[in-house]
Amino acid sequence: MVDPTPLVRAVDLEKRFPIGRSLFRKKPRAWLRAVDGVSLQVDAGSTLGLVGESGCGKSTLGRLLIRLLDPTGGRILMEELDVTHLKGKDLRPLRRRFQMVFQDPLGSLDPRVKIKDSVSEPLLISGLGKRRERYEKAREMMEIVGLSADGLERYPHEFSGGQRQRICVARSLTLRPDFIVADEPVSALDVSVRAQIINLFQDIQQQFGLAYLFISHDLGVVQHIADQVAVMYLGRIVEQGKAREVLKQPLHPYSKALVAAVPPARPRSARVKAVIEGDLPSPLDAPQGCPFHTRCPVAVPRCRSERPELRDVGSSRIVACHLV
Repeated sequence: MVDPTPLVRAVDLEKRFPIGRSLFRKKPRAWLRAVDGVSLQVDAGSTLGLVGESGCGKSTLGRLLIRLLDPTGGRILMEELDVTHLKGKDLRPLRRRFQMVFQDPLGSLDPRVKIKDSVSEPLLISGLGKRRERYEKAREMMEIVGLSADGLERYPHEFSGGQRQRICVARSLTLRPDFIVADEPVSALDVSVRAQIINLFQDIQQQFGLAYLFISHDLGVVQHIADQVAVMYLGRIVEQGKAREVLKQPLHPYSKALVAAVPPARPRSARVKAVIEGDLPSPLDAPQGCPFHTRCPVAVPRCRSERPELRDVGSSRIVACHLV
C-alpha cells in the first residue's frame, strides 16, 4: 500500500500529553496517549477520510500532520522531506503548503476583524504582496468559494454558518496549499448546507489539485468525498482501505459497528446489527491486548493478551484484528 512518493506520510506517529504536571510538580502523574503509533499516507490530489468516535485522537492526528502540535515520537514526511522536528524559520516556508479548516467557522474567525483581513491574513503573515495585492487576492478567493466580494467589508456575525465556512475555506486557499486538514468541516452546519460545502471541497480539489485529510464521524459524507478511509480507535488505526470497500464490507468489528450505526436510506430495509456496548476506554488506562476487546462482541482470549498489528489482508486493505 505504500506509494514511494506520497505527499504527506506519517510513520509510527505518537503524541502523549502529560497529566498532573504543575509549577510545583515537574513530573506528570500519568501520560495520555492520544495518538499511538499511527502510520498512514495521503497522496497528492487524493482524499483520506478519517473516522471514529469522539475522543479517539482524530483531531490530534490532523494537527500533528500539519505541525500545529509537536509529535512525541515517530516521523512526519512532506514528500521526501522529514518535517518532524523543524521549527521556526525552517518550518515557516513549509507552512504555506498545508492549511486547516476547523469545525466551528464562527470560532475560527475573529469577530472584531473584517472578512478582508481574515482572508488575506495568511499572506500578511508570510510577508507576501502589498496591501492592495492582498486585497485583490482576497476578492479572488471569495469568488472561488461562491461568495460576493462585497462581503469583504463585513464582519463574521453578518454571515450564515455555511457562508462563514466558505470564508474559512477561502482563507485556507489563499497561499495555494498542497494539503488541507478538514476537521469536521460540516458537522456544525444545517443538513441542507452540508451538501453545498462538500461539493465546494470537491470542486476546489479538482481546480487546485489539493490533497485532503477529511476528519468526520458522518460515514455518508466520508463515502461521498474520500478515496481512502482510515478507521481510528483509541489512538490507533484499526482498518484502512478504499472508501467504498471499507464502508460497504467492513472487516474489523469496530468498523462493522460504525457502519451498522448509520441509519438506512430505507427505514424498512434489513440492517446488519453489530452492536457495541460500553463507552470508549480512557486513553490514560488503555486495555491490554487489543484496545477494542472490552467492547468487542466476538473477542476471544487471545484478544485480551496480545495486541494485533495492522496487516495486509488483500485488495489494498489493512486490518488490525486477530479474527480477520
